[in-house]
Amino acid sequence: MGVSPFETVSIGNVRVHVCSTEKFKTTTIAAMIQQELKPETVTKTALLPSVLQRGTVSYPSTLQLKRKLEDLYGATLHTEVFKRGERHIMHVGLEIANGRYLSESPKLLREGTAFLMEVLTRPVTEDGGFRRAYVEAEKKNLKQKIESLLDDKIRYAAQRCIAEMCNKEPFGLFVYGRTEDLPGIDQHNLYTYYRQVIETRPIDFFFVGNVSVDEVVSLVREMFPYAEGERPAVEVKREQPAVDRVKEVVERLDVIQGKLNMGCRTGVTIRDDDYVPLLMYNGILGGFPHSKLFLNVREKASLAYYASSRLESHKGILTIQSGIEIANYQKALDIIREQLEAMRKGEISDRELSQTRATLSNQLRERQDRPYELIDFAYHSILSGRDWTLDRLLKGIGETGMEDVCRVAERVQLDTIYFLRDKGDQNGAN
Repeated sequence: MGVSPFETVSIGNVRVHVCSTEKFKTTTIAAMIQQELKPETVTKTALLPSVLQRGTVSYPSTLQLKRKLEDLYGATLHTEVFKRGERHIMHVGLEIANGRYLSESPKLLREGTAFLMEVLTRPVTEDGGFRRAYVEAEKKNLKQKIESLLDDKIRYAAQRCIAEMCNKEPFGLFVYGRTEDLPGIDQHNLYTYYRQVIETRPIDFFFVGNVSVDEVVSLVREMFPYAEGERPAVEVKREQPAVDRVKEVVERLDVIQGKLNMGCRTGVTIRDDDYVPLLMYNGILGGFPHSKLFLNVREKASLAYYASSRLESHKGILTIQSGIEIANYQKALDIIREQLEAMRKGEISDRELSQTRATLSNQLRERQDRPYELIDFAYHSILSGRDWTLDRLLKGIGETGMEDVCRVAERVQLDTIYFLRDKGDQNGAN
């Protein structure tokens, strides 16, 4: 039921997904490259996209590359890495004006596609590797990015909770890798790794805008030279570790406000039929301002500056994050656990159900209004192997009842409690 806005065509072992729409005056082109999330490659994977955007054969200096973007009517080049379960995804994207809406009608789709393909497949090289200065500069930038996590205590606490919870699983790795790996990365071994990735890892190309499928497919076939090689699927473990006991971790740093984060195993992922009830569960528990965590922990008890929950749907993990007065740790912990128990007992009002249905549905609809969100939405389905179209999700949300949410609630297990607090006195006491 419901069809994806993307039409998919395979070129060799590369997939091209085209969303032909007049909704946007720009054309968005994105390459998504999968890699297994693992210690040996996590830092190289995080480093690679930023090195690729430094220079190409035709535009070897960063200044020349920026001038080319200006020539493309102010196009923007964007690179990022992110985790989807135990896959590590490299994203290289380009947003360009659509030539149909410009008086000169320039062939920007062809030029933009050629430019993105050059960034991906023709990086500037020297001595059989990447340009050394670019690799060293981006290593320095990545080191700063990793170290700056500590400056953002909300993000730091979230990552530390996941790292403790998944300390024997690849998902516990930080998306930007590890500083200790950086000294061992150089222009040659990173280039060797790049060739392996570009030639053998699963790649999906996305095009969103007023473009035709035939034209896009023709351009990719012409411009991407590595389409025919074998690209084995990235295998990810499906089984979830059993929760024998709740792990409690207290970390002391020079902070004033405490961060109480909790990690739960749900036993449900985006691959499962209960994915939509899990979305509803998260929405009722802590996904929105009307949710139990916000109302009961923050508003009624005044125990938290913020309190919410979020899902990692490919891993089946639900995390709770809150900012609290350090002295209120036990009270806040107790009341958060009460909300989990209330969900398990089915203490959910019709109002909570209906509000969550409406808010979640609106949130999903709004994601169709931004090109990169459209791409991300479609990519979730590709990675999961489940065709979760907007219509299918909206229908599922409308049909999800109390018993469905309770069925999911019974499977949710608290795994880890992480508390970031102050250093206390010199003995570590309060």
